[in-house]
Amino acid sequence: MIKFGLMFFLTTLFLGDISLAQNSEDSQFYDIEVESIEGEKYHLSEYRGKAVLIVNTASECGYTPQYKSLQSLYEQYKEKGLVVLGVPCNQFGKQEPGTEDQIKKFCELNYDVNFPLLRKADVKGPKQHPLYRYLLEESGSTKEIAWNFEKFLVGRDGQIKKRFVSSIKPLSKVVVSAVKKALEN
Repeated sequence: MIKFGLMFFLTTLFLGDISLAQNSEDSQFYDIEVESIEGEKYHLSEYRGKAVLIVNTASECGYTPQYKSLQSLYEQYKEKGLVVLGVPCNQFGKQEPGTEDQIKKFCELNYDVNFPLLRKADVKGPKQHPLYRYLLEESGSTKEIAWNFEKFLVGRDGQIKKRFVSSIKPLSKVVVSAVKKALEN
């Protein structure tokens, strides 16, 4: 009887440690501070319990028309808990040269974007934004962001679920399926 009690206690303690570790991993995503395109600082904890599709964007890229699909995806699933988060970046072909105000106006006028946009940020290199450092480290990928419009899907639990290369369109079956799955959990 003592052995069973000790085994139960140790199992409970061990499983409790796993749960705590998972919770602290969850909080790493939610603890990241970002700045909206309007200049307001906030933590990603505002998106706790939501699925978040994070996309590095650019206004002068061949993939720029993906803004329309991203907006459509956002409108279709936002009531179910999806957030699309655009992160303008000028590191690939200098295809995002504008100011935050210019970027916001471009997105609104050309693609009716109303999903959240962040301030322009580096997604690779020595000035890499902490959000992208986290996304790359936690996805287990050694590959840097290769181009504009790469996408990371973060689940309601704050864990990275999928990474999509630029050429995969936001309304493709693979993205929509992953979004639906992330929203179910």
